[in-house]
Amino acid sequence: MSRSLATALSVEGNRPSRCALPPGLDAARLPAHVAVIMDGNGRWAGQRKLPRVMGHREGVEALKRTLRLCSDWGIGALTAYAFSTENWNRPGEEVSFLMTLFERVLARELQALEQEQVRIRFLGDLEQLPEGLQQLIQDATDRTAANTGIRFNVCTNYGGRRELVRAARLLAEQVQRGDLDPEAIDEQTFASQLFTSGQADPDLLIRTSGEQRISNFLLWQLAYAELHITDVLWPDFDEAALIAALMDFQSRQRRFGGVDSLPS
Repeated sequence: MSRSLATALSVEGNRPSRCALPPGLDAARLPAHVAVIMDGNGRWAGQRKLPRVMGHREGVEALKRTLRLCSDWGIGALTAYAFSTENWNRPGEEVSFLMTLFERVLARELQALEQEQVRIRFLGDLEQLPEGLQQLIQDATDRTAANTGIRFNVCTNYGGRRELVRAARLLAEQVQRGDLDPEAIDEQTFASQLFTSGQADPDLLIRTSGEQRISNFLLWQLAYAELHITDVLWPDFDEAALIAALMDFQSRQRRFGGVDSLPS
């Protein structure tokens, strides 16, 4: 049975309460920003001889669980790959269902997002989305912009290559107007034109269903993210699966291109 976000997140006044970390996790070494490629909804439904749309519905529940746990455990940001620019190539009925599902979930959960101090943003080319969904997105973004809890980025009609082309065009327009010296363009300037401007890059990328690719997701931002691939299908992604991903992350040595210091 579907639960609203209000009941999925523990409430203490107007702020989410912090829960104790599971044994084995180090609070000082948690990723500040987690990104997820939510793969396997269709396969989950197929294994149960259910319509694909049932997998997408259960996938929403898995996303709400993940958001709740990240918020409870003090992870500062969660970015979810909800709908890619390539997903328009899916059957029309499935795309229509997904657009309707986005609208229903957002309308139903907005009050809970506000109550739990979640800051939600939608990243991607939103102009192609249905007008009703665009309005809901703008309303949710405006109403949660000043919240102080977890950042929740929902990548919708998003493609990493398209994002990079868009950033290049925006910089080119500034140069053409005489507002920007080409010599002044550096990594920071380029990053300021991305959808994620003002946010730290993900530390950890989780991909479900065993697929070992990043599928045009956050191509710039994932440059130094740790990758965790799990065979768990997204609707089955639960607390145990998230703990396994975080334990994997905490086992890594993050050098960022450097080397470990040698003992004296």
